[in-house]
Amino acid sequence: MGQYEVAKKMGTGALKAREGTLGSEHPDTLNSMNGIALVLWWQGKYEAAEEVNRRALEGREKALGKEHPSTLTSVSNLALVLQYQGKYEAAEEMNRRALEGREKALGKEHPDTLTSVDNLAGVLQYQGKYEAAEEMNRRALEGYEKALGKEHPDTLTSIYCLAFLFHQQHRYDAASELYESAGSGYQRVLGPEHPTTVACLKHYSSLTQEMQHN
Repeated sequence: MGQYEVAKKMGTGALKAREGTLGSEHPDTLNSMNGIALVLWWQGKYEAAEEVNRRALEGREKALGKEHPSTLTSVSNLALVLQYQGKYEAAEEMNRRALEGREKALGKEHPDTLTSVDNLAGVLQYQGKYEAAEEMNRRALEGYEKALGKEHPDTLTSIYCLAFLFHQQHRYDAASELYESAGSGYQRVLGPEHPTTVACLKHYSSLTQEMQHN
């Protein structure tokens, strides 16, 4: 509902109560930290979100170990907040750690592993490492197609991300084909007025205009 300050106050109250009764490294306390970090992220308070995410990560490492799925979720969350601050090298390092850990713990085709593949592709793209980003995007797409099917929103988002990558590289024909595929899929699965559908079709329209001027 956008009531971020209310959510943060409630989350902070829950965190203090849990720290007092359960301790700072109890799983419920660490879950409260993650909730507060998420609210801070939504508010665009990335430095504060990073600080809370680091506390949650350190706590989970001590309580659960470095390769526990919950610990790897904290690694992934920290990677995202670092990326939003433009700390791309640090974000890449965290994404690679999350990916390697999830491959070992969950397998290469688990949805959480594929999420890490997607996240790594995104931060590589922001750094201009297009070949490596394309490799990760294609891996995620193939994995989602096998695990979830060709029409699942996560699969369509991988197609969309690959289209955007090609768009940035001015590979217009390849980007156009993928935008059309993702846009058509989104319209069927999410509907024509869904924000993701609208965003994809706007990018497709922008690409079409660029192609007309080149």
